[in-house]
Amino acid sequence: MAVALIVVTAATYAAVSSTLPAWIGALAGVNLATVLLYGYDKAVSGGTKLRVPENVLHLLAFLGGSPAALLSRAMFRHKTIKPSFRRTFWLIVALQLTVAGTVSWWVLRRP
Repeated sequence: MAVALIVVTAATYAAVSSTLPAWIGALAGVNLATVLLYGYDKAVSGGTKLRVPENVLHLLAFLGGSPAALLSRAMFRHKTIKPSFRRTFWLIVALQLTVAGTVSWWVLRRP
């Protein structure tokens, strides 16, 4: 989790330093951290090194890293079989799409 925090902080700082909004940097950082942690977890799976807890992977997806999580699952062929992980992941995506749709509807319907 510390790695994710460092990546998100660095990306946010880079965005603000280049006059981009902080939220763009934070979102880019969350997605980068998601790819890195999925890749690391796949690399150490089956070995003796410490794995990335599934809750951390889900938290990153929830915080905006779901596009990177979807890409990483396909790229690394990781976390694609376990039903409980898949179910939680797709619930997070459904929640994000519902929120995005609701916010879009709310913004677009106002005069």
